[in-house]
Amino acid sequence: MTKKILITSALPYIDWPKHLGNLVGSMLPADVYARFNRMIGNTVCFICATDEHGTPAELAATAAGMGVAEYCRVKHRMQSECYRKFMLSFDHFGRSSSENNIQLTQYLHGRLDENDFIEKRTTRQVYSVTDRRFLPDRYIIGDCPFCGYSAARGDQCENCTRLLNPTKLINPASSISGTRTLEVRESTHLFLKQSDLMPRIREWIDNNRKWPNLVRSIANSWLNEGLEDRCITRDLKWGVPVNRRGFEDKVFYVWFDAPIAYIAETKSWSDQDPAHRDWRSWWYDASDVTYVQFMAKDNIPFHTVSFPCTLLGSGEPWKLPDYIKGFNWLTYNGGKFSTSQKRGVFLDRAIELFPADYWRYWLMFNAPESQDADFTFRSFAGTINKDLADILGNFINRTFTFALKHFGSEIPRGGEFSCIERELAKDLDRMVCRYRDYLERMKFRKAISELRSIWMSGNGYLARTEPWLVIKKDRKRTAAIIRTAINLSYLFATLSYPVIPAICDRVIKAVNLRTEPVHWPQGGVLGALRCLNPGHPITIPLPIKKISAVEVNKLESEFDGSDSRRASVN
Repeated sequence: MTKKILITSALPYIDWPKHLGNLVGSMLPADVYARFNRMIGNTVCFICATDEHGTPAELAATAAGMGVAEYCRVKHRMQSECYRKFMLSFDHFGRSSSENNIQLTQYLHGRLDENDFIEKRTTRQVYSVTDRRFLPDRYIIGDCPFCGYSAARGDQCENCTRLLNPTKLINPASSISGTRTLEVRESTHLFLKQSDLMPRIREWIDNNRKWPNLVRSIANSWLNEGLEDRCITRDLKWGVPVNRRGFEDKVFYVWFDAPIAYIAETKSWSDQDPAHRDWRSWWYDASDVTYVQFMAKDNIPFHTVSFPCTLLGSGEPWKLPDYIKGFNWLTYNGGKFSTSQKRGVFLDRAIELFPADYWRYWLMFNAPESQDADFTFRSFAGTINKDLADILGNFINRTFTFALKHFGSEIPRGGEFSCIERELAKDLDRMVCRYRDYLERMKFRKAISELRSIWMSGNGYLARTEPWLVIKKDRKRTAAIIRTAINLSYLFATLSYPVIPAICDRVIKAVNLRTEPVHWPQGGVLGALRCLNPGHPITIPLPIKKISAVEVNKLESEFDGSDSRRASVN
């Protein structure tokens, strides 16, 4: 039965470039899941956008000598182009600064206000005398009052993930200028009364017991500490204007408007494509939709508490997530990736170095699901060389090279299946079933491990049947073996499509079939081994190249964390 699957990945902030951790923490696994669901016949809406508001964008635009709106437009284009190179199959990749998001954010604020979940309060905020501005929470750094982490931001501690009040930081300083000449001044703001919505949030989370332990533990830790009301406005110029008298000089807090962009940019998608005019069917009273969110663990609190508070408090039947897939950190050589310090591998440079499929495969094979994962170029090269080149690539290359040498440019005729092929089909049926089950349950590391085992069965089949020896005495039997191996190659490519779509396309083109759309194999493996008939034209697909030890040494030197060795990001 066809299902409607709504997929959103956490919005990447507008600053550029992003590192590998940003990719594997939300967008890439969301893409794998989206591709898989399209393959099995589900109707998919996969939405993402650049998160463009807030002080970081203002400061970065000033440093670049650009207006903030133009800066965001340029950086959005750069992100879009790079994600396309990584073959991320968004149905729409929009912008949180869109007119649709401005209107919907203001609308939901109005609904919350009507339902008495908005309150005006005079607050005491940190003001930097040196910078001549109120400091947004994230631009105040100091020691975390809970865990002692020395680089905690005023909005959230990256170490213990707790939400923070910047006035509670120990030894606070401005991260803009480094000054400690800070004052606490009064300013009037709007608060979302999360405390009043806490019972409904707890009930909702308690009813979702199949969420990953990482997600539930972070959400429950917030609830157990007691939800505090959340300030949803800021003393800034760049952002969604507050549609309320007396607040003309303020904008909504970026973490209030950014998640709303999931909904708003679904509308933008429908506005641009006449075939998708039903955007409300995905979000409003959408009981037939399964909604899955993907994000790194630092985003979990906002998606399990703050955004649901907005939707529940509206009093309208907006779609809440059915499943939240959270990820731990990807580290680089034992330390954190750092955008500010340019430490690690960034996407603009990564796609210049190696094909997208290399990165996609390694990242999903090592997805930080249950714990942090560490990237090194030696691990990267080892996995690509062994799995993609030696296991998958070697099988495909041996098969097609042998076929063209001995039978020409068509799938060979003659011979029948033996018990060997039937046993292989039974074994593969079980493996494919497990692989599909892991993908459906978003157990990505297990899925990729199972996919690798499926590939290995191909080399095992050739080793068992020995066509290079059989050809000397039984051409018909050899034809059946090679025909089976070619169909195995096509099967492997099809199954690999969610993870390594470019390599899949190579194989599909080599057997002269359309590359889109790719469908999940029907009728079991035995049927798949008869999919391509004798006489069907074939060519040799491009090989999967290995990464040399020399390349690894060079890359380790280039990406040692030194800014001077970092390629230009502009």
